[in-house]
Amino acid sequence: MLGVLANRTYRHLFLAQIIALVGTGLATVALGLLAYDIAGPNAGSVLGTALAIKMVAYVGIAPVVGAFANRLPRRAFLVAMDLIRAAVAVSLPFVTEIWQIYILIFVLQSASAAFTPTFQATIPDVLPDEKDYTRALSLSRLAYDMESLVSPMLAAALLTVITFHGLFAGTVVGFLFSAALVVSVRLPQSRATEQRGSIYAKTFRGISIYLRTPRLRGLLALNLAAAAASSMVIVNTVVYVQSKLQRPSTDVPFALAAFGGGSMLVALLLPRLLDQRPDRPAMLTGASIMAAGLLAGAAVATVGGAYEWPAFLLTWFGIGVGYSMTQTPGGRLLKRSAASPDRPAVFAAQFSLSHACWLVTYPLAGQLGARIGMAPTFGVLAAVTVLGLLIAWRAWPASDQDELAHEHPDEPHLKAHLEEGHRTGTRSHRHAFTIDEFHPKWPDDQ
Repeated sequence: MLGVLANRTYRHLFLAQIIALVGTGLATVALGLLAYDIAGPNAGSVLGTALAIKMVAYVGIAPVVGAFANRLPRRAFLVAMDLIRAAVAVSLPFVTEIWQIYILIFVLQSASAAFTPTFQATIPDVLPDEKDYTRALSLSRLAYDMESLVSPMLAAALLTVITFHGLFAGTVVGFLFSAALVVSVRLPQSRATEQRGSIYAKTFRGISIYLRTPRLRGLLALNLAAAAASSMVIVNTVVYVQSKLQRPSTDVPFALAAFGGGSMLVALLLPRLLDQRPDRPAMLTGASIMAAGLLAGAAVATVGGAYEWPAFLLTWFGIGVGYSMTQTPGGRLLKRSAASPDRPAVFAAQFSLSHACWLVTYPLAGQLGARIGMAPTFGVLAAVTVLGLLIAWRAWPASDQDELAHEHPDEPHLKAHLEEGHRTGTRSHRHAFTIDEFHPKWPDDQ
């Protein structure tokens, strides 16, 4: 897997990703302490609102940026977003009012919503080989999991020698280092083409391509399944450990580490698996494992007993395994489903639509956990996961192929295009199929 780091451009981008993630993790811890410093007992409400603002920014901003990102110099754009995030982090220690937190969080997360899908869409052009790209996806998954484990520990260590305001300085340094690493490499520019139509059509072009592609409709359903399972972990771990199990707060990281450990294990093993098997069976299996893990969690919460804590950790580990197996290959589907000029818009669509799923499942997990208890909440989220799995199984054909034979209308402007790929008839040919101006609709017989 580490062989892809021999590519200097990717190595610098990967390091930029890790450093920015650690900086973001430090900011998350510092923001919680800042909210408590300002709002006291109402800090939970402040953080809940900040999380909602984050998701609204992700869902609303990403498609707008994706519509025009392929027309902008990638390196300058990514550096600008890092600098905006650094500027917000510099401002946060000086906040004295709750409304100021909300405004700065919206700006920070809007910059992240612009940075992340553009960054993700750049990697396939840096690593065009499918095997290399698969390994890069696994490394990216490992980076996210490591951040969830390392950032809280690093923050705890730093807080022994500095105040929480100092954590924001770490965030600033992270974003500045990320910008410096991006500046240090030359990035391939996507082959930009001027898209016809209104601003509305350009803004939603990525989502339109996404929803007209069967495998991506399946991916969206699997995003829902993954959001349901991960929301149970992210939202209710602390409640389950401290309220239901009556264990100390120091045990919460162990539970989150069990989830992250399962995810990391699969990220290490997945590249070799995907070298031999297609994406669809692996991702559907991952969703099935998540559903089984949630049902197991319902049983553990109902039965209880002396072994509830180790059973709970094993459940979280299993859900982490399924989550990584479902999420990691998603970038391969996006790469296969969009031509280079449309890739930023399609990655932005994935970013926006997947976070729309979390926008639904986060409050669902929180409200159900508080109102009906842990065991029924496990059951409801397992049902949502199974629903996503079934929709994906139905929407994503088992016979999914990259190259499809298809016909075109007998129109003069299509004659040159018909010479591309393998000609199969007067008005038909076969090639790697993506939704674009020549192919507005997926072939009906596929």
